[in-house]
Amino acid sequence: MNRISPFRSAMAALVATLAIAWGGAALAQSPAPAASPSASPSAAPVPAASASPAPAEAPAASAPPAPGTSPAPVASPSVAPSPPPAAAQTPATPPAATVQTADPFGEQFTLEPKKVVVMKGTANWDSAFDTLIDSFKALNALLDKQGIKAAGNAMIVYTSTDDSGFTFLAEIPVDQEPKNLTKDMSIGKSPEGKALKFVHRGSYDNMDNTYEAITNHLDDKKLEAKDTFVEEYITDPLKTAEDKLVINVYVPLK
Repeated sequence: MNRISPFRSAMAALVATLAIAWGGAALAQSPAPAASPSASPSAAPVPAASASPAPAEAPAASAPPAPGTSPAPVASPSVAPSPPPAAAQTPATPPAATVQTADPFGEQFTLEPKKVVVMKGTANWDSAFDTLIDSFKALNALLDKQGIKAAGNAMIVYTSTDDSGFTFLAEIPVDQEPKNLTKDMSIGKSPEGKALKFVHRGSYDNMDNTYEAITNHLDDKKLEAKDTFVEEYITDPLKTAEDKLVINVYVPLK
């Protein structure tokens, strides 16, 4: 049976200060030679000689403190390299991220029969998903009214398809049988037996791509499928955005 349909198609300032301080000391020593010529006529060289050492010592005493204080600022930049250890710890976070593996495609699987409440229906491809949703709503309304909880994921079993539409069974697993079923509802069992499991992610309209890949897989493996297939809705189609759907597709084998 062919399920494929046509519609799903980113310290320079400190050095300058030191240079000015040393230049000022040199200028302070230059007036000393000027005092010695004026002292020669009056035999005042003795006071002049005693006076000249005093200024010479004053700059010498004041100059050392300036170089002595300069090493303190020089030491502070050497502390700056300490932050890199924090940066070295950042690469430790990427390994924590998990890498999502690809879904298995064509995995061998055994379907186990489940008790289900069933609703028969027909649909055309143009309104297929809306029709399926309406069936699920009707089944859920019945179960909610009787206080019965679903015992598994909702399923669609396709019983026949053609270019215009398809017939199907909407099924919801239950542990107890509901009452007051409508004429198109019944209690039954879900499909069982060996099958191949495929996973579809995304909207129902894009399922043609998945079914085309399934058909190619069956041809490549020379496998013969039964005239039916099953969709299990892992995400609730009544509460999940259509482009976020996750659907397991089971293809029973002959």
